[in-house]
Amino acid sequence: MDLFSAPDTLQPIPIDDGELSFLSQLALPAPNDVILQRLLEEIDWKEETIFVWGKEQKQPRLSAWYGEAAYTYSRRLFTPLPFTPLLAELKTIVEGVTGHRFNSVLLNCYRNERDSVGFHSDDEPELGPTPAIASLTFGTTRTFILKHKTLPKTVKIDLTDGSLLLMAGMLQRHWKHGINKETKERGVRVNLTFRLIA
Repeated sequence: MDLFSAPDTLQPIPIDDGELSFLSQLALPAPNDVILQRLLEEIDWKEETIFVWGKEQKQPRLSAWYGEAAYTYSRRLFTPLPFTPLLAELKTIVEGVTGHRFNSVLLNCYRNERDSVGFHSDDEPELGPTPAIASLTFGTTRTFILKHKTLPKTVKIDLTDGSLLLMAGMLQRHWKHGINKETKERGVRVNLTFRLIA
């Protein structure tokens, strides 16, 4: 596999009560824009409905679940589709850089500045007590915001095209994260979060 020249070491981001590290450009088998276009075309995108405050509503983004294990989120069971060749290749690269094994990936497509994800923790039981979650971004930069659950602390990270963010340790127990809607016009962004489902 011919990889483009890029640094391949995650750099730690100082944060209390958890582990966080970032790589601005993951070494990939094709240019970022080529991978983005393939993901837009090859993934079976859906506008899912979830329960929020006891009410069913559509998610403000498109999503898809691929891998080897089902996943329960917001009282919904998501049955995975098998990894595509591209997703399997990206998973192998991410595993090599992070040192963690993954068997599933949640993909989110933010179509424009009005798409978002509310603040939440990835703390479902099937992820285990200290999950490692690797977040790979393609397309438009969006600001990833972390808010501590009990302390007045906020961390903001711009997730750029081709970047990889690793959340690990006790982070999901002590922090929530999300991406807000914006007023400035934004293009499409696809995010892949690789997970290990027990």
